[in-house]
Amino acid sequence: MATKQVKQHKLDHIRSLRHLTENILQEEAILKEGGGQAGQERQQRLGRLTARERLRFLLDDIDSFFELGIWAGYQMYTEWGELPAAGVITGIGKVLNRPCMIIANDATVKAGAMFPQSVKKVLRAQRIAFECRLPIIYLVDSSGVFLPLQAEIFPDEDDFGRIFRNNAILSAAAVPQFAAIMGNCIAGGGYLPVLCDKLLMTKGSGLYLAGPALVKAAIGQVVDPEELGGADMHAAISGTVDFLEPNDHACLERLRQLTDLLPPPKIFSESLPIGETEYEPLELYDLVSGDNQTSYSTHVLMNCIVDKGSLIEYKSEYGKSLVTAFAKIQGMPVGIIANQREQTTNGRGEIEIGGVIYAESADKAARFIMDCNQTRTPLIFLQDVVGFMVGKEAEQSGIIRSGAKLVNAISNSIVPKITIIVGNSFGAGNYALCGKAYDPNFILAWPNAKYAVMGADQAANTLFTIQKQAAERKGTPMAPEEAEKLRQKIKQVYDIQMDIRYGAARGWVDAIIPPHATRSVLIDLLHLVNEAPQLPKTFHTGVFQV
Repeated sequence: MATKQVKQHKLDHIRSLRHLTENILQEEAILKEGGGQAGQERQQRLGRLTARERLRFLLDDIDSFFELGIWAGYQMYTEWGELPAAGVITGIGKVLNRPCMIIANDATVKAGAMFPQSVKKVLRAQRIAFECRLPIIYLVDSSGVFLPLQAEIFPDEDDFGRIFRNNAILSAAAVPQFAAIMGNCIAGGGYLPVLCDKLLMTKGSGLYLAGPALVKAAIGQVVDPEELGGADMHAAISGTVDFLEPNDHACLERLRQLTDLLPPPKIFSESLPIGETEYEPLELYDLVSGDNQTSYSTHVLMNCIVDKGSLIEYKSEYGKSLVTAFAKIQGMPVGIIANQREQTTNGRGEIEIGGVIYAESADKAARFIMDCNQTRTPLIFLQDVVGFMVGKEAEQSGIIRSGAKLVNAISNSIVPKITIIVGNSFGAGNYALCGKAYDPNFILAWPNAKYAVMGADQAANTLFTIQKQAAERKGTPMAPEEAEKLRQKIKQVYDIQMDIRYGAARGWVDAIIPPHATRSVLIDLLHLVNEAPQLPKTFHTGVFQV
């Protein structure tokens, strides 16, 4: 009996959402150490602060810094060693009470070299800043493109050159951009700071298209690094630098002064009541399981997040596998679309499986999205979806047509959109409920979230069946032991790829957040998207199949 209890305790521990959250937070703390002691000692020898030390001096409160993409590059470049946070820190923090997007090279990680995921992370930060009209502060300390992977970094529309194109677009849109060169800024990367509104540079830093060694190799000229591209030269001779600063501390203080000169931001939040929720946010850990196998009340989940008494469900008796509701979060109106994880009964008395989208649900959600666009109400998607219903009855009900309506509506939506994956995010359900491909302003996930075309068991069985049939056609059928070994191998690969850290490494989500912090994170993000100008001004959809 005791052994059975121990086994059950271990099982509960593995499945616990609280345990998964604690594990994620511990791993993130390690990622924040960057390149570790060796990289930190290198910065000290050069008389420079580390990237995270710079953030502490720049920001009003480092603890309120909302970091984006901390998992970028996770376990993706093991051939060249670890790449914590893809060697660049991005996130939203306040400078003299003004929210700013911070993009800071971490020179303790591969000397700040830019890997493919480093580039994609910077591009995502620039996009968020553009949509929310956030000033951007670049803390530049990079050795440039990681040359062994140059073919994956250099040429395409979502590669390195896109950063500079975005600099120019942001500037034309009057989004302030300040760049501070606080170390190396080499080769094509030199265009980034020069395309910004204001350029600062610390003594001992370097800005050049080609370093001394490359200059000698290219044109045979021998030149001193300072004379070639040092701070004094750029301040006094080339005239490229606007502000010459003696060290990191002075440079960061100058950045704060310059930020303070910007037109004051709208203070939307101070006029709104703080409010409280129906249920304590910590109750989410008892509500949702860590393995996504247990059903739960979506209404309770929402009432752990929204203002008490504000939830108004829309078409509550129709298309019950999706819950659509109006609510307020810290007094800010929102429209919520969430998967119902409990089994429901439709209007015809038929049982509907939780987490599955049916034709009626898709129709309802498309109509709800259109309604929210009419009133300019921001949309929040709470994804825990295993996909659209399949089978003869589903096809005859017009599931493809209904799904297409939902995709059409979300594709053309012009209101702010925030997506949170609270469980599964499988197949076309990911698309229809505003996955990354549908331009959410922010997309976040809980530690238990899983991303995939389908569940691991279904995928493993499907792929296994295909390979087994292929072997039989060749006249070499598999032995039962061999077949089961292959199926397990396929499932293991799929399990790894479903892990939310795998998706976060590739930029599929902006951040993994603790469930109990969902409300506070949404409050901050809603302030940002609500205070930004919303364009275009009109909403219309494409053609619906009816």
